[in-house]
Amino acid sequence: MDDYTSGEEEYYYPDRDSLDGLDDDEPDFQWVPPKGPSSKVITRESLLMAQWTDIHRVMDLLSLREHHARTLLIHHRWDVENLFAVYVEKGKSFLFSEAGVTMAERDDDNALPPCSSSTLTCDICMEDVCGNVATRMDCGHCFCSNCWTEHFIVKINEGQSRRIRCMAHKCNAICDESIVRNLVSKRHPDLAEKFDRFLLESYIEDNKMVKWCPSVPNCGNAIQVEDDEFCEVECSCGLQFCFSCLSEVHSPCSCLMWKLWTKKCRDESETVNWITVNTKPCPKCHKPVEKNGGCNLVSCICGQAFCWLCGGATGRDHTWSSINGHSCGRYKEDHEKKAERAKRDLYRYMHYHNRYKAHTDSFKLESKLKETIREKVSVSEERESTLKDFSWVTNGLYRLFRSRRVLSYSYPFAFYMFGDELFKDEMTKEDTEIKQNLFEDQQQQLEANVEKLSKFIEEPFDQYTEDKVMEIRMQVINLSSIIDTLCKKMYECIENDLLGSLQLGTHNIAPYKSKGIERASELLIGWSTKANNADNYTPSECTRKKRGRAESDQASGSRSLDESGCSSQKLARKGGLSGGFFDLNLPADVVDNN
Repeated sequence: MDDYTSGEEEYYYPDRDSLDGLDDDEPDFQWVPPKGPSSKVITRESLLMAQWTDIHRVMDLLSLREHHARTLLIHHRWDVENLFAVYVEKGKSFLFSEAGVTMAERDDDNALPPCSSSTLTCDICMEDVCGNVATRMDCGHCFCSNCWTEHFIVKINEGQSRRIRCMAHKCNAICDESIVRNLVSKRHPDLAEKFDRFLLESYIEDNKMVKWCPSVPNCGNAIQVEDDEFCEVECSCGLQFCFSCLSEVHSPCSCLMWKLWTKKCRDESETVNWITVNTKPCPKCHKPVEKNGGCNLVSCICGQAFCWLCGGATGRDHTWSSINGHSCGRYKEDHEKKAERAKRDLYRYMHYHNRYKAHTDSFKLESKLKETIREKVSVSEERESTLKDFSWVTNGLYRLFRSRRVLSYSYPFAFYMFGDELFKDEMTKEDTEIKQNLFEDQQQQLEANVEKLSKFIEEPFDQYTEDKVMEIRMQVINLSSIIDTLCKKMYECIENDLLGSLQLGTHNIAPYKSKGIERASELLIGWSTKANNADNYTPSECTRKKRGRAESDQASGSRSLDESGCSSQKLARKGGLSGGFFDLNLPADVVDNN
């Protein structure tokens, strides 16, 4: 369910008269300096630079090479603050050993010294090889280059290219990515590109604060959040989604509640449950058969007779007390209780589903009011009247969208919060009843005011007198303020009184925002910063090309990002698709399928 608003369409009041009827301390209707969005869009242009920024921070602090810094960050899921905290609390040795980084020190960043100038025996293939065709890793283990290459190829194809460990027994050291790239590219250049792509995408797929936008078709963007992963965001492509579970926005439902609710609605599991309890499958055709009489010998439309008590196939001969040649023991007295419980659960589900669907349908119908409102405002502004500001009706419409969505999702929340599926052992029956009454009181207040606001928004104010329009204006502004306050109180009730009192902290909801879901801004990385600091770290071949082009572009005052070579954006790579390019921001499996 979209929010139908964006960052450019937030509340705007060109004059103070639009604030009549509101308290002086109401924050939503007073102008405040705009605050930058807490979520960022990582595009194909900024993905590599965003990764490089975190790598450079670790390299500067710990005086590491690029490969070791990346290994530490991948191990800590690109959480730089957590990495630094482990370094401060447990020391450098623990940090390195846990991540598989070898503490070997070298005076330069060139290739590792050769294994030996003479012949040696590879412990993997047990062949005698010359020292110049063997490779040594940072951990000191040396094997023939052919065995290393086969090892790397297997690991890359298995999807383990982000952390390829040494082949030696019980060695946890992570292999140098430059050696992996060099050896694999000699035999399989395409596989080396895949290895580079996996390393690049690890910034998104291993980072809990960065996720791909789930838009269809894929927009190629990723979203980065700063503080809390339990939030709702809007990508620059316009899609709004839950950052935690990547489904549509569903607050105040938790992700687990929404997953269960969508499955229940999709599978009609309550109806299936009722059919299961009230019917028996025919032992011949397996179709459900409902009993419509008192006799326990029932017959399916396929002609098969069977016993209702046990479901076993029988003949048709029977007496008043038994079926000839059949005995199935005692009758299960809990059968009627199961049927009654199934009916009660079905009616309860229908109660919440009907109200959820009613508000969802209302939202879809009210979303069509946007163009109608614009036409009414256009007609009203052309009239000779002292009232020229109609921002109140636009703001009221946006408030209606947001509150209608909150109200719609509050019914699936109530279904699971006060049912037996999730919290049966968390609350007593008395506590459940008290909390349900508290929540439903707030829900009904919100529902009543939302319906009032919907009524006033749909008024044909372009046909009314000025006094009548002023009266509607005051009602819309006051109701917008009241509804916003009620939404805040409902979320506070959910977070503090309902979910906050539970022992299991598995249910988190996205916080309520008066101005709706904010649109993520594009992540801007300073290219000149990288060029100025490039001397402080050892780049790979790709990074050296990137730095040289960035410096030349900076000197000329331009920036060309589509040239051939090793693009600093890693926007696309050559090869594969008839010499063309493909979007590196797509997941690797999607690119491979294409």
